[in-house]
Amino acid sequence: MGNWWHEERLAAVLDTVKALGAARLLDLGCGSGDLMLPLLECEGIAAVVGLDLDTAALARCRDRLARHPRGMLAEAREGSMTAAHPDLAGFDCACLVETIEHLPPRALGALEAAVFGVMRPRAVVVTTPNAEFNDLLGVPRTRFRRPDHQFEWTRAQFRDWAGGVAGRNGYQVTVRDIAGAHPDLGGASQMAVFEQG
Repeated sequence: MGNWWHEERLAAVLDTVKALGAARLLDLGCGSGDLMLPLLECEGIAAVVGLDLDTAALARCRDRLARHPRGMLAEAREGSMTAAHPDLAGFDCACLVETIEHLPPRALGALEAAVFGVMRPRAVVVTTPNAEFNDLLGVPRTRFRRPDHQFEWTRAQFRDWAGGVAGRNGYQVTVRDIAGAHPDLGGASQMAVFEQG
């Protein structure tokens, strides 16, 4: 997706990862590697593991990593972010960039248990579309921004979810608009940064 807010979103996540000082990262829902490759450019990155169920996207990701000078620091695995991966426990940061909205809402409990309960990275960065911004994109309120989305949240709904996850799992969370800043409708996306308390 080559739109301006995709680039803004990636930049916001990369800035956050740098500010956290993370060296070992998970990219949950890595797709074809749009975040993994720029992560490899960041100073101090020691390992990046991507996880996705889309085998075609993973093949593209692996091809891109194979051609990257620091690609040996990264691995793209087939797997679900709603499944427990004990071998991926203890990373510095997990990034879930525009992925949660692809899950059925009933799967969010499994995601929380897997990421915040089993893998328990020091920090978790989650971005998701801001449903309020859809008005500016001409998306009718009866539809989602993309047909493969299972839900899209307003900023209040996202804050409520993030606050609940943080409280149940011993994290602190901050939420902010990203990819634009309309005075009433916020940004195209919204980001929650969870840090272990």
